[in-house]
Formats: sequence, structure tokens, C-alpha cells
Amino acid sequence: MTDTTALAAEALRTRCDPEQFDFDTTTDLEELSEVIGQARALEAIRFGITIRREGYNLFVLGETGAGKHTVVREYLEQQAAHEELPSDWCYVNDFEVPHKPRSLRLLPGQGVEFREDVSHLIEDLRAALPSAFETDEYHARVQEISDAFEERREQAFSELTSAAEKHNIRLIRTPGGFAFAPMKDNAVIEPADFQRLPEQEQKRIEEHISVLQEQLTAILRAVPQWRRETREKLKALNREVAMYTVGHLIEDLKKKYQDIPRVPEYMDAVQQDVVDHVDDFLQREEESPAISIGLAETPSFHRYEVNVLVSHRDSGGAPVVYEDNPLYQNLVGRIEHVSRMGALTTDFTLIKPGALHLANGGYLILDARKVLISPYAWEGLKRALASREVRIQSLGEMFSLISTVSLEPEPIPLDVKVVLVGERLLFYLLQAYDPDFGELFKVAADFEDRLDRTTDNNLMYARMVATLARKEKLMPLNRHAVARVIEHSAKLVGDAEKLSTHMLSVTDLLRQADYWARHDGRDVIGMEHVQQAIDAEIRRADRIRNRVQEEILRGTVLIDTAGETTGQVNGLSVINLGNFTFAQPSRITATARVGEGEVVDIEREVELGGAIHSKGVFILSSLLAARYARKRPLSVSASVVFEQSYGGVEGDSASMGEFCALLSAIGELPIRQSLAITGSVNQHGQVQAIGGVNDKIEGFFDICRSRGLDGEHGVLIPASNVKHLMLRDDVVEAARAGQFSIYPVSTVDEAMELLTGLPAGEVDEQGVYPEGTVNRRVADRLQEMAAEREAFAKGRSKKVPRESGDDE
Repeated sequence: MTDTTALAAEALRTRCDPEQFDFDTTTDLEELSEVIGQARALEAIRFGITIRREGYNLFVLGETGAGKHTVVREYLEQQAAHEELPSDWCYVNDFEVPHKPRSLRLLPGQGVEFREDVSHLIEDLRAALPSAFETDEYHARVQEISDAFEERREQAFSELTSAAEKHNIRLIRTPGGFAFAPMKDNAVIEPADFQRLPEQEQKRIEEHISVLQEQLTAILRAVPQWRRETREKLKALNREVAMYTVGHLIEDLKKKYQDIPRVPEYMDAVQQDVVDHVDDFLQREEESPAISIGLAETPSFHRYEVNVLVSHRDSGGAPVVYEDNPLYQNLVGRIEHVSRMGALTTDFTLIKPGALHLANGGYLILDARKVLISPYAWEGLKRALASREVRIQSLGEMFSLISTVSLEPEPIPLDVKVVLVGERLLFYLLQAYDPDFGELFKVAADFEDRLDRTTDNNLMYARMVATLARKEKLMPLNRHAVARVIEHSAKLVGDAEKLSTHMLSVTDLLRQADYWARHDGRDVIGMEHVQQAIDAEIRRADRIRNRVQEEILRGTVLIDTAGETTGQVNGLSVINLGNFTFAQPSRITATARVGEGEVVDIEREVELGGAIHSKGVFILSSLLAARYARKRPLSVSASVVFEQSYGGVEGDSASMGEFCALLSAIGELPIRQSLAITGSVNQHGQVQAIGGVNDKIEGFFDICRSRGLDGEHGVLIPASNVKHLMLRDDVVEAARAGQFSIYPVSTVDEAMELLTGLPAGEVDEQGVYPEGTVNRRVADRLQEMAAEREAFAKGRSKKVPRESGDDE
């Protein structure tokens, strides 16, 4: 019989000795300048940031609350502070194609300056142009052009009048226009007198009047043309005056921005548009706005404004932008609309930047999950990164959901390093199902969730605690409090040889310990305050656990902790409720009868068992056949089940308990109910490690303590789980007093020896187990079942006699 002894109390919890620290409080410790335990992730971040190649964006993956956002942002801000400021970007009007605003790239900080310069230019033009058109020289030239027109017209009529008078005909101006009348002795002949003239004379006069009439018609037709020519001359004069006035002012801006691409060309376009619309600058705002509304359109100088999309006037280094709400329009920008007279309108001044614009030339941090759940945000981000430009396009227009006046802004070149922060599952899903992901996010920075628990790392952890306390403005911790935090960190990660790097959990613990220390009126956080914070957090979340334990203690849920029963063991299952995890004992039963070698997993049959649990049952079925039915068919039908289980069962941590219950049912071997068992088993009967070992032990301990510890209670765990033990102090003290035991087992034989009190027995050269052993009892019973099955098959009804030594 294998001598499996209970673990010593010292093996149940690896304590952190506060005497290893040479400080009194965390005030004596220097702040931690590096991120503890994340060397691999930091190397990946450093590589991803410094490599300037297309597609080398980063995906930072790890558990939520591991401090990924904080670490990435702090590191990026340090890196960005030493990089050059990126360019400013503006949108201006395209006077030829107004619905396609053009973009201008300016030096860092020049965007606002350029906008102010253009604004001052327009103000200067509004003052200078009216003045230029009010000078005596201008009025003289206007008068000259007008006089030339009048002179030309009068000369034409004067010549026509002279030609008419040569033939004794006078040109008369009437309300209806011009007319010709014959004269005699410088007086107009009356119509009656004209009729008394000889016919030949009348005919001669009429012929002359006809010729003169043609000349008059020609003059009347020429006058509008002369008037148009006059207007053109006036326009040319106005253009000349305006060009001189505008050119003088704009030339200064062109010289100032002559080295900035596209700005001089834009200023030329402004100059041309001002000249073409000089009349807008000459109108006087004599009427009040209330009177002029709806009567006349006020000249608009809106088209000359500069929309500064991105400005780095007050920035230091490259931008680091975190977009907390990465909607599509928040990433790529949007075009706003305003309601005017019942219609939605827009212009280039209503173009608003997105996070890609703001981070252009720097770094953009995004939460991967938020991007993926925002409609079209992921596709918009990929499109921008692939094309290396930001194109603003409304989703409503893209899918023809709205019909309004809109714009097509010129795309802006994109040079940004995007850092996605998310869980590991998202990273692997994107890698598997999005073909573009691998091309755009080539660097993965994987954050560790644990680090080795060594003496050096304990000191580093103490410095990290000191750093967090200062950052959160908490009271300092003494060395005993730091040691308790380290122990709790190992408990969080479920490994006595590791420490948790889950910064949120550690920070929350420090905040709560600070609260209790202040509540007690202390100025230093002690170990008792850390323990009080741990206990209070459990207290706030353990209502369900208490209800479950209450139902067990009241007998509603059947769990035996004393006596012996055949085909029944106490398994241990873990329940996860948000951020609180606890365990409860579960009764596992098995039945056996003559059959054809089938082991029925009732949980699987009713679809309450998960795939891993079903796998565990198949493995124990294979182990049963390999061990006891190598030379004959396995003639047993058995079933195993979690009693009073009304939810799903998953995992293989109960497979060792199920196998032991099955052997007990087949060999009719009573099992001690004062013991609980956990562990998975393989096809060779070896016991394998499981998760949640601390919660499972503590869950069974609570039930046993409530019923009264008598020294017989304990838990069987895989030997490979011993290094994970970080049990509560009360469990450790009970083990030290001999009231509760933890047994490490490596094989199912060791487990059966502890559960039954019988030796397991090893097979000899003939393949026979020794008498009085567990394996012999099971083997003999299976042989009997095989004989009974054979007899039944042959139609014989008499029972095959048992061999001596077997119970009836």
C-alpha cells in the first residue's frame, strides 16, 4: 500500500517574509520606472513604434485590467515627446469647384496663423477697396469714360442733324423718339403746306428723309453697343483698380507663404475671386439686419475663410490620441449641416476632423472591442490605413440614406501609427477571420498576466506597490502590509510560485486598504487593513456562496461528510460569478450492472455536459477497459452523474472522482465521505493538474468546519497542484492542528487507497492482482459480470458462483 501522507501546514501557503525587506514603509522605496514583468511586450511596442514601414501597426493584447492602456500611453508619450511636430492641415474653398474643398498642408503651428492672416486680408480689402473706388482719380477716369460715350453719341446725332439741315430737314426729339420734318426759312413746314408743294418736291424731300432715317436707325442701333463698350471699359477700370489694390495686399501673403506648397496658388485664386466679385466689397450695410432679411442677399465673405482642421500650435512633439468613442465619423471625420430656410446646407467650414486627422503624424490608441462593435468603424479604419489617406465621407450618403447638399473634400495623406488594445480572443479571431488584419497589424505586444515569485521580484513588486500608492495619493504601506499584498497577488494568480501583474486588482486592493486605514485613524496602511479590505470585498460578493452552503447544511443539497458509501464521492466544482469565484462540493454517483462495456455520461446525454467533461468520461472509460479488460470484453454498463446539478457541467477536473466512484460501484467498495476529491485522469491512470484548487479546498473546508471538524476530513488533489496552494489562514491552521488534511496523489490507485482504506494492488506477471486489494475486487466483479453475460447469451439462467472471498 502506497504511503500517501497529508501535506504539512507549511506547504499549504507560501508566505512572504516581511523581514526580507529593508524598508519600514513604502515611503522609503524609490518609484518603479519600468513596467514589471512585461519585458517581451515592451520590446514589441518599442519595435512597432520605431519601425517606419507600411503595415507595422500594433495590437496590444492581454487581460482586461492588466494596465495595457496606461503602459502604452505612457510609453508613447515618452517616445512622441522627442519626435517632430507634424504638419497643420486646413481646408479652403475651391472657387472653381465649390463642392470639392481643397486641403492645404502647412508647417506646425501655421494653420491658425494662416487663418488669421487671411481673415485680416479680407478685413483690409473690405476697407481698402471702397476707398480705392472713391478717389478723385477713379472718379475722373469714370467720368472720362462716361463723357467719351456721351460725346460719341452726341457727335453722331450732331452729324446727322447737320446732314439733315443741308437738305432743309430738321431732326426733332419727341416723347416717342426721333422724327424728321422738312423746313422752309428755318421753320418746320406744316403738313398742310407740305401737301401744297409740288409732287416732285415732295418726292425729293421724302427720299432725303428716307436716307436720313436709315442713318438714324444705324445710330440708334449703335448706341447700345457703345453703352456695352462703356460698361466693359468701366469693368476693366474696376478690375484694374481692384487688381492693383488686392494684388498689393495679397502679394505680402504670397511672399510669407511662398515656400508652402499650394498656398501661393490658393492666394492667386483668392485674388481672382475678389476681383470677379469686387461689387460685394463695395456694398454698404446701411440697412439694419432686421429690415434687410428677405429683401436682399447680404454679400458673404464666408467663402474666403480658412477651416483649420488640425493645428499643433500649442503641442510638444508628435500627437498621442486616444479615441474613447471610435464611431465611424469620430475616426475619419464628418461634414456637418445647418438648417437654412427649411433646407440642410453645408460648406467647407463645416468639415470636422476625426481621430485619424488629429493623430496624423503621431500615434492613435483605440480599444479594439469598441472599434469592432461600432458600425463600419473597423472597415473605415482599415480603408484609411490601406490607402494611407483620410477620405471624409458620410455614411448616409455612402448608402444613399439621405439626400442633401454635401461635399467631397480632398483626401488628406495619412502617416499614423495605430495601436489597438484588446483581449487575446479578439486578436486570434481577427487573425483567423479577417484577411486584412495581418497586413495592417503586423506587431503583437502580448502582456504577461504573471511573473515569477522570486526574492528580487518581491522587492520589485514592493516598489510597484509604492509607485501605485503615490500615483493614487494613498497612505504608505508598512512592510507587513506589502508582504500581505504579495501573498494575495499569488492567490489571485492561483500559483504560490507566481505573482499577478493584473494592475487593476492590485490598485483596487490598495485603495480599499487605504480606506480602512483612514477609517481607523491611521497614517500608515498595515497588514490588518489589507486583510480587512480582502475580507470586506469577499463579504460584499458572497451572498450566493452563503446561500449554497446554507442549503447543503440544511440538507436540501445532499452532501455527506461522514461515513462510507458505495458508488459515491464528493467532487468539487467551481462557480464563477463576475469577479467572485467560489467552490462547492458536488455529489458524484456511479452505478454498474452487466452490459456491453458502455459508460453513460448522464450529463452528456441530456446535453448538460460540455465537450471537455465528455472527453474526461471517454478517457476514464478507456482507462477502465485498458486496465481490466485486456483479454476479455468489458461486460459492464455503468453510468456517472453529478447529482442535483441543474446547470451545465464543463471541465475534466472531476474525471478522477468519477473514475473512483465507478470503481467503487463495480467492486462494491465503500468510500469515505469525509474526503473530497478533484483532479483529471489520463488513459494510464495518472492524475493531472486542475484549476481553482484553492477555491475547491476552501469550499469543502467551509462545509466540514460548519458541521464540525473531527480530523477525518480532507481533500485529495493532484500532486502537480501542490505548487499552486495558497490557502486561507484558517485552513492552514486546521491542517496544523490535524483537523483537516490535504493529500497529494499522482495516480488513481493512490486515490482509491485513501478513499477505501484498502491497498490498490499491482498486477503480477500472470496478470493477477493480489487478494484483498481494490483492483482485485474490481477485476473479480468484472469477471463475474462477463460470466453472467455469457450465460445470459447462451440462455442459461443459473447464476455463476462467486469466487471465495467476495461478499454476497
